[in-house]
Amino acid sequence: MRFRLVKHFSGVIAAFALVMTGCQTSSRAKKPYTYEFSYGESTLLRGDGRAIPPRKAPEPVKAAVAAGNRIQGKPYVYGGGHKRLEDRGYDCSGTVSYALINAGLLESPAPSKYFTKYGKPGPGKWITIYAKYGHTFMTVGGLRLDTGWRDDERRGPKWQTRSRPTKGYTMRHPAGF
Repeated sequence: MRFRLVKHFSGVIAAFALVMTGCQTSSRAKKPYTYEFSYGESTLLRGDGRAIPPRKAPEPVKAAVAAGNRIQGKPYVYGGGHKRLEDRGYDCSGTVSYALINAGLLESPAPSKYFTKYGKPGPGKWITIYAKYGHTFMTVGGLRLDTGWRDDERRGPKWQTRSRPTKGYTMRHPAGF
């Protein structure tokens, strides 16, 4: 009887460990970011570089898009957006922080490493944050808000549809979004 009990509990523990491991690894980005338009659900990129959120998007999503639009054209400044929310320029985590704070989804600016544990694991319905130590970017309605990649590196906050590798990134999202 004792052997069966131990065997039963070891099976339960193994199953629990498998579930927990699956939860942790499921937030790893497995494929590159690619913009995929979906009518009524995707944020659109205008010719002037500004974004238009879907009409049916929740207000925090619309606020995040509006915030991203306000900092388009600002330069990349290392540490920008961390000491003060309204800054002359923004780095990657300052950009993501600015959008989330203005959407009411973050209280104060945070470094990129913070976003590896932010919110809930995996992609969100409306907002997904891609984070790793040293860099972070986000998508809002599928449109990427980033401070660079390759020829755009460190040029400042910009909405982009261009594909981007995500190897090494963790995907997180605000609860409910």
